[in-house]
Amino acid sequence: MDKLRIRGGNPLKGQITISGAKNAALPLQAACLLTDEKLTLTNLPLLADITTMNRLLAQHGVEVHINGRDAFGSSGRSVELDAADIFNLTAPYDLVRKMRASVLVLGPLLARFGQAKVSLPGGCAIGTRPVDLHIKGLQAMGAQIDIEGGYILAKAPEGGLVGAEFVFPQVSVGATENLMMAATLAKGETILMNAAREPEIGDLARCLIAMGAEIEGIGSDRLVIKGKDRLHGATYAVLPDRIEAGTFAMAAAITGGELELVGARMDDLKSVVKTLAGANVKVSETANGLLVASNGDLLGVDVMTEPFPGFPTDLQAQMMALMCVAKGASMITETIFENRFMHVPELTRMGANITVHGSSALVRGVPKLTGAPVMATDLRASVSLVLAGLAAQGETTVNRIYHLDRGYERVEAKLAACGADMERVKEED
Repeated sequence: MDKLRIRGGNPLKGQITISGAKNAALPLQAACLLTDEKLTLTNLPLLADITTMNRLLAQHGVEVHINGRDAFGSSGRSVELDAADIFNLTAPYDLVRKMRASVLVLGPLLARFGQAKVSLPGGCAIGTRPVDLHIKGLQAMGAQIDIEGGYILAKAPEGGLVGAEFVFPQVSVGATENLMMAATLAKGETILMNAAREPEIGDLARCLIAMGAEIEGIGSDRLVIKGKDRLHGATYAVLPDRIEAGTFAMAAAITGGELELVGARMDDLKSVVKTLAGANVKVSETANGLLVASNGDLLGVDVMTEPFPGFPTDLQAQMMALMCVAKGASMITETIFENRFMHVPELTRMGANITVHGSSALVRGVPKLTGAPVMATDLRASVSLVLAGLAAQGETTVNRIYHLDRGYERVEAKLAACGADMERVKEED
């Protein structure tokens, strides 16, 4: 098992190219199940979760080729997905348990083939994240759904799913994606109210439109989907990862450096840019993306996570690391997921002053952090420890970085190219 060794204190300077967004790529991969023609996705990030989704699709019968080669272990940046010959409608527990996004095959399988058997994802380190909204939305479209032996057993009515109006009682990105995909092949019109507005939702909608779907309301909380008899193949580029861009913006800030984030989009990061401005970090647009530069001393700023266009929960841990070395105090409130402060004990090992009160954490800035051995507990927590290590005096060792590999492509290489003193090493037995 690998770990990262970081020797902090170097300001980061240079350019980092932002990879394709994991949270956009995963539903785009699942969308291949909606057609018997080839779907080609470009700007695909090379991540463990992407490989897991490829494996899940392959066991359904999808032919998966990355840059024309075998899907697993290659170093390609485009994937060709051919779901013409699906022979298995079951998504097994052994694969679904590795990644909650696996449940996104439910809507496409049910819509195209009339039935599906998908394992319940189970719990998660950062909260339960139930799939009840996925189920209720599909039931509104006429599906009969039972839960047996830890599996969702779904069956469409004879003649297929039927368009419906569904109001989400709370915003859910995954359920919005699943229902939008299912609705593209349903009979009639589907209206999704209080739908998620994240950029990744819009990316999926635009890909579906390229495949022949009819969708209105992209970027709003009201999506109107007019079902089609079939969708066709397409070629589509995954949008740049706003979470990776926000993470590297904070890396520039915490080290007192300056980074140009190639491909990053201001429109996807407005709440983050506003928050960073309050912390005395300047973010400006360039011809290639965004330029992030420290304006001097970091200042404490309060943060509350919210659905898009609010501050992303997936940047909360990174923001907390940044506030650990800011002047003054910051109150960070998590409203999306429970159990998402598991990075706090690890940051305190490095000298951070953090007090947790329920869903809020009071962070009092300290003059310096000190390197220490720390352990990653989930994807975003792991990268917050990397940021802390970049700013800390001495050496930091981040253990269990397989979490990091789920969502960040070659993070140590990207940061090292901009002056970070860090390396990946094999963990000793």
